Amino acid sequence: MGKSTRDGHQRFRKIFTIYSVALIGVLFVLLAPPIPQDPEYHNFSDQRTMIGIPHFWNVVTSLPFLVVGIIGLLTLLHRKSLKYSRSLLKCYLVFYAATCAIGIGSAYYHLHPTNETLVWDRLPMTVAFMAFFSIIIGEYISEKTGKRLFLPLIIAGIISVAYWYFTEKYGHGDLRPYALVQYLPLFLIPMILVMFRSRFLRSKYIWIMLGVYVFAKVFEIWDGYMYNLTVFMGGHSIKHVLAALVPLIFIVALKKQNDNEAN
Repeated sequence: MGKSTRDGHQRFRKIFTIYSVALIGVLFVLLAPPIPQDPEYHNFSDQRTMIGIPHFWNVVTSLPFLVVGIIGLLTLLHRKSLKYSRSLLKCYLVFYAATCAIGIGSAYYHLHPTNETLVWDRLPMTVAFMAFFSIIIGEYISEKTGKRLFLPLIIAGIISVAYWYFTEKYGHGDLRPYALVQYLPLFLIPMILVMFRSRFLRSKYIWIMLGVYVFAKVFEIWDGYMYNLTVFMGGHSIKHVLAALVPLIFIVALKKQNDNEAN
């Protein structure tokens, strides 16, 4: 058996493993009982009104997403020398456009937290998750596969939010599809980083992005604890700031790759 044949078999086994874990994850979530929205979800610890803005810190800390999203779009559009798979440009642009929308949607939601406004917070988040997942697939496994999965993944993300909203509206809320869209990539991306190598992206930056995002989710859980501890802002506001760093780190990764190539 030649080296190319062995490499082909190894690649097939890796891809088969990724798809198998994805399928198991989907089946596990779909076979689990429905997950209703916690009625206390909207009851954030810091509800202070400042300069006429209700839930001031949760609103204001949403805006870094808008700033980072604009920086990302401008970087992609004006730095022609950036090193990334050009066929995935649409995925990158949608990722940073969705990041902009997260800032707007999150601020809108936190001005008046309800299920109706939460839709506009979660919708751009799922688009950003799925666009980023497509990028990772395209950069590490196959550009063609990343491009092919891009639109189906985006549609799946949108459907997951719509499904949650309408099931909640009619009295039997179910967050399972939304949880699948948000958390399954967190299991699959590390596997992809370990099993495959990208031509352009440096994996250490992707690991940092994942670490920062997980850290942000911890602060989200610690919302009340952080508010009582600091008496400045709750954990949810801190989560916003940390989560906004994730797409910013991605910009740094693209620029660093370009700088290393230049040197």
